[in-house]
Amino acid sequence: MRVLGLESSCDETAAAVVSGEGVLSDVVHTQAIHGEYGGVVPELAARAHTEKVVSVVRAALDRAGLEKPDAVAATAGPGLIGAVLVGLSCAKALASAWNVPFVAVNHLEGHMLSPLLEDPAPPWPYLALVVSGGHTTLYLCEGLGQTRILAETVDDAAGEAFDKVARMMKLGYPGGPVIDRLAAEGNPDAVSFPRPRMRTGLDFSFSGLKTAVRQHLQRADRACDADVAASFQRAVVDCLADRLVRAADQTGVRHAAIAGGVAANSELRERVQSLGLDLTIPPRSRCTDNAAMIAHAGRLRLLAGQRDSMQTRARPSWPVTE
Repeated sequence: MRVLGLESSCDETAAAVVSGEGVLSDVVHTQAIHGEYGGVVPELAARAHTEKVVSVVRAALDRAGLEKPDAVAATAGPGLIGAVLVGLSCAKALASAWNVPFVAVNHLEGHMLSPLLEDPAPPWPYLALVVSGGHTTLYLCEGLGQTRILAETVDDAAGEAFDKVARMMKLGYPGGPVIDRLAAEGNPDAVSFPRPRMRTGLDFSFSGLKTAVRQHLQRADRACDADVAASFQRAVVDCLADRLVRAADQTGVRHAAIAGGVAANSELRERVQSLGLDLTIPPRSRCTDNAAMIAHAGRLRLLAGQRDSMQTRARPSWPVTE
C-alpha cells in the first residue's frame, strides 16, 4: 500500500509517499514569513499553506513516480486550526477524486511512530520522548493505539522555552537552531541555571528555567551570549535526559526513541546515546514536522482496517491517548 501523507499543522507544508519499502518521497516547504514576527502567525501560516500545498503534493508524487497513491492520510490535529484545515481539506478532496481510502492522523502519533521508519526499528514496547515547540511529552508505546502518557510539561514546552529565550537574547526565530549553534561556542558550566523537577511524578517544567535566564540577562555582570545559550541548553537537556532514564527505570522498558523538532538538537542527540538505553534517533529531517511520519502512521492505521469519512473535522486539540 502506497500512501500519500499531508502535513500542515504549523508552518511546514509537507507531502510524502510511504510504502512497505519505506519512504518513497518526502517534500517539505518551511515558511520563512514568520521570522520578522518572532513566532508563527496562524493566519499567515494558513494562507501560505494554500499557496504551496498543491505544488508540494505534486512534487511528492513525481518523486515517488506515481500518478496516484493507494490511499491518502493527513494530519487532522492537533495544531493551528486554520493551518490543519488546508492539508486536511486537500487530502480529503484528493482521496474523493481518486476514489481511494482516506485516514485522519494525529500529529503527535505521527511523531511517536516515526522511529518505526528507521532500520532497525524499535520493538514494542518503547519509550517515545516527543519534544517540540508545542509539546513535551514522554509516552510508553505498547502497540498501535496503545499509548500511555508517563510525563508531560506542566507549563512551557521545551521548544517554546528555546524560542522565548532566543527572543530575550534577540537571536531571531526559530530559537532552537540558533541557540544550538551558539551553544557550541560557549561554556555550559558558565551559568548555574536550575533544573526544575516535580516533587512527585516525572512531569516537566520549563517556566522557572526561562525566568532564571531572564533574570540573569538583566544582570550587569551577565555571561556572554554563547555561555548563556550553552548553559540554558545544558539545563534543558539535563531535564529531558533525567526523565527518560527515570521512566526506563520505573517501567523496565529499555528501548527508547526521541522525536519532534527539539530532537534535532545536537546536544540532546549526543546525550541520549550515553544513557545506557537502546536508542532510536531519527534523522533530523524526520524530527521536525514532515509528512513521511504522517503517511507512515496513516499506512499503519489503514492496514489495521481504519477508514475515515469525508466529514472528518480538523481538531486544534486531540489527545493522542483518545
